[in-house]
Amino acid sequence: MIAEKTVIRIALVSALTFSFAAAQAQRPVLDSASHSAAKPAAVAYLYPEQITVPAGKPTTIALHFRIAPGLHINSHTPREDELIPTVFSIPEGSGVRLEGAVYPPGADFSLPLDPKTKLSVYTGEFIIQTRIVVSSGEHLVEARLHYQACDNNACMPPKTITAAIDVIGK
Repeated sequence: MIAEKTVIRIALVSALTFSFAAAQAQRPVLDSASHSAAKPAAVAYLYPEQITVPAGKPTTIALHFRIAPGLHINSHTPREDELIPTVFSIPEGSGVRLEGAVYPPGADFSLPLDPKTKLSVYTGEFIIQTRIVVSSGEHLVEARLHYQACDNNACMPPKTITAAIDVIGK
């Protein structure tokens, strides 16, 4: 009877071990980067995702962006020449031409280490008013926003994000 219980326990442990090994084999293999928490983007493009505008006529479009909490980016017109301005662009050959962009005014910002120096920055959400001309048809535009994000202690390397917009010219 004791031998029979031992055999049953061994069989049960073997079955559980086999089931566990089979389940593990079916799980995807993750690299170490996948295990770390994804770092949120410093700046995100919010909307619009799709617009329909008259073909060949200049049209104003408001593009919305959000800066992550605790960060700021230089405005389009920083007060120091060495600071990187925020710049919106549309690549040539996309079927959409950027005629101009009106950026919001920057807000005064001082770093705790140098409260007398005022920077011109964007924080939170901001809107760039663009003036575009679209050729007839549908165009998936990968517009770009170039900026440099900083917190109160350091700046990250400059970055360019894509603002994907489906533009229909009718």
